Amino acid sequence: MRFLLMLLVALGFSLTFLNCEDKQTSKKTQNTVIKDSTEITTKTKAKKKNERKYPKLTDENAMEFFLEYEKENPEDMVRITTDFGVIDIKLYDKTKFHRANFIYLTKLKYFHGTQFYRVVKDFVIQGGSSDDYNIMTRRKNIGHYLLPPDTKRGYTHKRGAISMPSSEIENAYKLASPYQFFIVQSPNGAAYLDGDYTVFGEVISGMDVVDEIAQVKTDDGEWPLQNVYIRKIELIE
Repeated sequence: MRFLLMLLVALGFSLTFLNCEDKQTSKKTQNTVIKDSTEITTKTKAKKKNERKYPKLTDENAMEFFLEYEKENPEDMVRITTDFGVIDIKLYDKTKFHRANFIYLTKLKYFHGTQFYRVVKDFVIQGGSSDDYNIMTRRKNIGHYLLPPDTKRGYTHKRGAISMPSSEIENAYKLASPYQFFIVQSPNGAAYLDGDYTVFGEVISGMDVVDEIAQVKTDDGEWPLQNVYIRKIELIE
């Protein structure tokens, strides 16, 4: 009887011990799972946000940027699609910074939805800007910078020449506004602009479209009474 009682006590002690051990094992397992879960969460939160492919451009870094960009992006043919038709343009390799700038903005689709906002019959049509808030936002994201003139390459403001207007700020060096351009529509060209503005390309097809745009009615500020949209500018071969 005494033996049986001792056996029962021993058996109860063993069960209690095993039960405690199971609880400790369960606790360790739960802690491990929580720890791993925390690490996963931390790693997920630590993922980097999408980084810009290109830097935001300024007067300080733009020239260096385009010096490298033009080497890796040699394209020189673009198509301007307007409400009046298509204008094909060849950009000049010698004016490399202006060519690279135009190709860069084209690839970023900056020009989509901009306008020919200034029209002067028998002189020029000027495009690349708009009073649309989205266009201003695009500029802000790309950066604020100007381009120096490159006028000694032998190119002239002949009919069909594409050139870059100077910025709105007063400056003695005719620094160019990189987001805008104008096409000479005058039958006799505009030679008096040579030396002041950079010719960086020419129309090779679509001068009839340029002429048609030049006929639209404008207000006193030379802005078309009906918007003339640049639907897109894209690269062509």
